[in-house]
Amino acid sequence: MQLTNTMLIDLTQLKSGQKGTVVEMQGGVGFSRRLEAMGIRPGKKITKTSAQFWRGPQIVEVGNSRVAIGFGMAKRILVEVKK
Repeated sequence: MQLTNTMLIDLTQLKSGQKGTVVEMQGGVGFSRRLEAMGIRPGKKITKTSAQFWRGPQIVEVGNSRVAIGFGMAKRILVEVKK
């Protein structure tokens, strides 16, 4: 039996400055293409830089880019983080 020190959360649950790895994008082909155009795809490291209060946009860094993602989209991006 192997214990793991990671957990799966959606992007909105990341705290500012916290890093994770994108695991899954829960949406259709158009949703996936839109995120891939921003550089967000499974396996990519992502850092949340800030979030607006009350369901506002989530600002993340992917590679050398900083991107704002709407709350609804961010809820459907699953990220693996260390506990």
